[in-house]
Amino acid sequence: MPKTEKSLIVNGKPYALDISPDIPLLWVLREHLRLTGTKFGCGIAQCGACTVHLEGKAVRSCSIPVGEVFGKKITTIEGIPPDHPVKRAWIQAQVPQCGYCQPGQIMQAIAFLNENRNPSHEEVTQAMEGNLCRCGTYPRILEAIMAASSALSRV
Repeated sequence: MPKTEKSLIVNGKPYALDISPDIPLLWVLREHLRLTGTKFGCGIAQCGACTVHLEGKAVRSCSIPVGEVFGKKITTIEGIPPDHPVKRAWIQAQVPQCGYCQPGQIMQAIAFLNENRNPSHEEVTQAMEGNLCRCGTYPRILEAIMAASSALSRV
């Protein structure tokens, strides 16, 4: 596969890369940019561990060739401020156990809450159903998202 120099905008910073456009975005983030917060889970966009924001929308980075996102704005978990209401709610609700799925869960939750600031429990459950947690912390995830929703609605 031929290499092409193109640029990515990740967490607000431009990166010029000389890579094949067919490499999945996940591996570019982890291996080339050393942004390892985004996790490899299944490799087929079914578990959500690799969720990042592409132009503000939650996407599965394991299934997107980097050539499709050259020049577009990408946000990883590293680009979310520590004081973001979702991150604060995650800590308050003591969501993480093993923590592996948490970056993808948080990225999915933020994208969802950007679209729906006042969701019902059912809407949260539906929005998050594609993000798997091996530890089964779903009740705490729901609690954290509802708390973050409340905090965001006051802003």
